[in-house]
This record gives sequence, structure tokens and C-alpha cells, in this order.
Amino acid sequence: MGVSGTMEYLSDLLNSKKKKKKKQLATVAVKIRMDCDGCALKVKKALSGVKGAKSVDVDLKQQKATVYGYVDAKKVLAAAKSTGKKAEPWPYVPYTMVAHPYVAGVYDKKAPPNFVRATTDPEVAGLNPVEEQYTLMFSDENPNACSIM
Repeated sequence: MGVSGTMEYLSDLLNSKKKKKKKQLATVAVKIRMDCDGCALKVKKALSGVKGAKSVDVDLKQQKATVYGYVDAKKVLAAAKSTGKKAEPWPYVPYTMVAHPYVAGVYDKKAPPNFVRATTDPEVAGLNPVEEQYTLMFSDENPNACSIM
């Protein structure tokens, strides 16, 4: 077991560098400017051609294209831009995910209903301890909330 085990270990160690890592199943959403059904069809055809794409959903009303499959976000974005349309990664999250959805830089008039722009600013993304205390004070889960009101 000593020599053969060592040789097997070294063989695996050397061959591990040559193996390709499998891509993870991903969902990539892209905001892309589309005016008509022809534009939507052109975008869907271009995104379906991305290697590893299993399905493509295009929402003309939200100006959104979603690709499901073993794809890379950069390649999907490049394919979307190759159509000649303005494209960017999907910048919106549900407004319930942000503590202060109406702060400048987060609120966007062009966002779909019930969505706001994603942010990494910790002051906007989460509640500070005082705000959290007041929120919990008037929460439905607080049994003493009705006595406060």
C-alpha cells in the first residue's frame, strides 16, 4: 500500500491541474432595451446561441432577458450587446430587500413595479440598531405591540 498509494496520490495531484472545472447551473438576468417583438426575438435568438444556455426568457414589458443554464454572466452580457442594443446586468431587487427603498440612488422611476436598484451601501441596505429596535417594537410578532399603540 505504501509505494502504490504514494504513486496514485502523486498521479492524482499532477492530473488535477489538467481537469476542467464544471460550470455551475446559473440564472443570468440582463436589462436590455427592446422596443418591439422583433427586438425581443432578435435578443432571444442571440442569447440562445450562448454555449450552455438551456432556456431563454424575454420580458418585453420589464426590458429583461433571463438565461438559464451552464453559462457565464460575461458571455451572456457580451451576446446581448452583440445585438446592437444597450445592455447591462439586471440592476434591480425587490423593494422588500432594501431597508430604505426611497433613498436617492436606490429609488429608480424606470424600475419595474415593486423593484428598486440594488445597493451595497450598508446605511441603505440594512437598518441601524435604533431603527431595528423601533421596527421590532411595532412588529406583529411582538405580543406587547398592541399595548404600545
